[in-house]
Amino acid sequence: MAPFRNLFRLLGVLTLVLTAGIAQAEQKISDGKYEIHYNAFNSSFITPEVAQQYDLTRSQYRALVNVAVLRLEEDGSKTPVRAQIRGEAANLLQQAQQLEFKLIDEGNALYYLGSFRFTEDEKLSINLQVQPDANADPYNIEFEQTFYVD
Repeated sequence: MAPFRNLFRLLGVLTLVLTAGIAQAEQKISDGKYEIHYNAFNSSFITPEVAQQYDLTRSQYRALVNVAVLRLEEDGSKTPVRAQIRGEAANLLQQAQQLEFKLIDEGNALYYLGSFRFTEDEKLSINLQVQPDANADPYNIEFEQTFYVD
């Protein structure tokens, strides 16, 4: 039962983060075929137990980018799908960190987490290339966010 408890904690944190992101501005793109949701948050928001379960590094100077891809079905439903995801986080001096994404597969939910370092009150440009279809060009997503030490 303990693994499920940690899973529910992670889902609760992600729901909280997604809700906070929606309150600011919904962070998703959609083209009628796919819907791609994305956000970034301080890694200290996740509990130590969840970090250990998913082998994630918690730190007040480390953030996570969360990406989820849904295929839009003809009947209006949405199906989580796997994707090739690449990205980087760059500061104002264009010093970039390549993001390595880890797939989190919960059966009925798929999402990818990538981590990066930041300093206090640092504005970063995050660039993502999300490719759910190997035979099509990737979707390019760019956003900026300021990170604070928690």
